[in-house]
Amino acid sequence: MKLKLVILLTIISLSVNAQSVRKYSNEFLNIGVDAAALGMSNAVVAKTMDVNSGYWNPAGLAKLEDKQIALMHSSYFANIANYDYAAFAMPLDDGKSAIGISLIRFAVDDILDTTELIDDQGNVNFDRIKLFSTADYGLTFSYARHLPIEGLYYGVNAKVIRRIIGDFGASWGFGLDAALQFESKNNWKFGVMARDITTTYNNWSFDEEAFARIKDAVEGQNQELPETTEITIPKLQIGMSKKFIFRHDYSLEGEFDLNMRFAQTNDIFSTKSVSISPALGFEFGYLDMIYLRTGVGNFQRELEFDNSETTSFQPSLGLGFKYKGVHVDYAFTDIGDQSVALYSNVFSLKLDFSLFR
Repeated sequence: MKLKLVILLTIISLSVNAQSVRKYSNEFLNIGVDAAALGMSNAVVAKTMDVNSGYWNPAGLAKLEDKQIALMHSSYFANIANYDYAAFAMPLDDGKSAIGISLIRFAVDDILDTTELIDDQGNVNFDRIKLFSTADYGLTFSYARHLPIEGLYYGVNAKVIRRIIGDFGASWGFGLDAALQFESKNNWKFGVMARDITTTYNNWSFDEEAFARIKDAVEGQNQELPETTEITIPKLQIGMSKKFIFRHDYSLEGEFDLNMRFAQTNDIFSTKSVSISPALGFEFGYLDMIYLRTGVGNFQRELEFDNSETTSFQPSLGLGFKYKGVHVDYAFTDIGDQSVALYSNVFSLKLDFSLFR
């Protein structure tokens, strides 16, 4: 219960100080989807070619051969925060184009609202305790199509974002993504994903009566209503991958990505105009049925108490199984606590509609 309270205060603090963190709003959309991708440290922007491409690179949807659905669930902060994802995609025009839709929900549910537990006379009434949730939703519509150049595809996303903090406040946001993929004749793949290309805006509205209940929760804090606008600045992910086949039954596919944010951050390469963090992932396959994945990414510079600087990173492992259109994947991220992020166990499921025929 104490941890939920800490999370709640953190969320409210982020909203109240929206002006200072506005460049990093909607961070829940950066967590990622699909255990197969997370097992490769998110280094999939060039190789992705299934229903999950709507998130990683919508251009990859153009390679769909049949309808697909995907589901994923993971938990964070000792199972207090839940992250859920569902997606559907299908090819159109005899495979020349494709569409997709996906929904992400990241939420902390059943938080105790004790702001009215004690009345003005100091009387405690547990009947006044209420439960509420703080939830972020991301609904994405995707479209992809082949271009006249052989091996070249493009894709676009339109995103609708809804963020709710109980009855204290809520926001709507809208944004666009654009992406390209290219596959050469010698099986090299290249991908570019530009997120929030128009800058994504979140417009907040707050309930003044509800906000008044927390106004004096921390002395000197939350004295004024928060800013009503947040922005998410564009991000760019570029990658290249190659797949090798050994003795017909074995395969090895590797990808190297560069994740770029147009602001100064703690990424391993950082300037005032752009920050870059690399990611590397590998997928070993047997009989196109069993997969072993690993990767490393999220390289960050961290300042220690003695003012020295260290580099942290997040390694990951993953397993996958595919049989007759059923794909089951698992990922274990941040092995060995190499960064301040907590490790996570992630499971995902993907189904090809050919399974039902």
